[in-house]
Amino acid sequence: MVPVSVQSALVLGATGGIGGEVARQLRAAGWHVRALARKVPDPGRDGLEWRIGDAMNRQDVMAASVGCSVIVHAVNPPGYRHWEKRVLPMMDHTLAAAAVAGATIVLPGTVYNYGPDAFPVLEESAPQNPLTRKGAIRVELERRLQHAAECGEVRAIVVRAGDFFGPRTGNSWFAQGMVKPGRAVTTVKLPGEPGVGHQFAYLPDVARTMVALLAHRARLPAFARFHMAGHWDADGTQLALAVQRVVVGQGGDTPRLSPFPWWLVRLVSPLVPTLRELLDMRYLWQRPVRMDNRLLVGVLGHEPHTPLDEAIRATLVGMGCLPRAG
Repeated sequence: MVPVSVQSALVLGATGGIGGEVARQLRAAGWHVRALARKVPDPGRDGLEWRIGDAMNRQDVMAASVGCSVIVHAVNPPGYRHWEKRVLPMMDHTLAAAAVAGATIVLPGTVYNYGPDAFPVLEESAPQNPLTRKGAIRVELERRLQHAAECGEVRAIVVRAGDFFGPRTGNSWFAQGMVKPGRAVTTVKLPGEPGVGHQFAYLPDVARTMVALLAHRARLPAFARFHMAGHWDADGTQLALAVQRVVVGQGGDTPRLSPFPWWLVRLVSPLVPTLRELLDMRYLWQRPVRMDNRLLVGVLGHEPHTPLDEAIRATLVGMGCLPRAG
């Protein structure tokens, strides 16, 4: 039984990168955290209350949300497949559960919602004209969330950030396209065009931001959107240079910087759906895209921000690219 004085949250997607990090940050902040998963990884992991269930099953979500004042919707289709069939139904189930429980929904947002007409600096109110199929689905997902909030059915907080990196990100550009997990770093791939800036976000900072916003949720609009500034890589090399500094500082050889092989992705993409979608997102690396965090700072007074080299060191250790201290 959860003490009535303890705030309780349901996290959907707690086995993933952002969901897992938000679950851990909520737990560290004193929340009781319930996690819904199709397969429980470890019943006692991270001090969470694990429930077996599927976000594609409305009754599973409804049952898991009982007694929760917050639902973190950080779930994605298994293997990131069948977005058009799974993403919107999962959000509909979360909306139904939140309406019954009286819960605030927290959604990790993306920049996929935006097209070049909104670049280079993105404010929360910028027009959403995505270029990709996934982007269009994300726009509809947020539209449904906003509609439910404006109708008084739920309250919602959307936090958008740049490309994730961190010790346990799972699917991310850093862990899959720039550095190879589980081995010493010898090369860092650069996906961006030379000299083009790009925005990154350290996953623990994103989770801390969400937890901090929840503390202010009573005075936020029913549908609140926030952008994080994260780590701005002004010329597309700053993150890679930080990797070099950290690796050398740990006694390793200086990793070389190499352009990401977009030509190979284009060559193979007709045979691999995942690579086709990767190619669709290239426009985000071909021009600077920066997020304006003034609204967030206006609420919190600051943005949680881990220094770059410290964040890179923790990321590489978590990925198995550097030894753990001690």
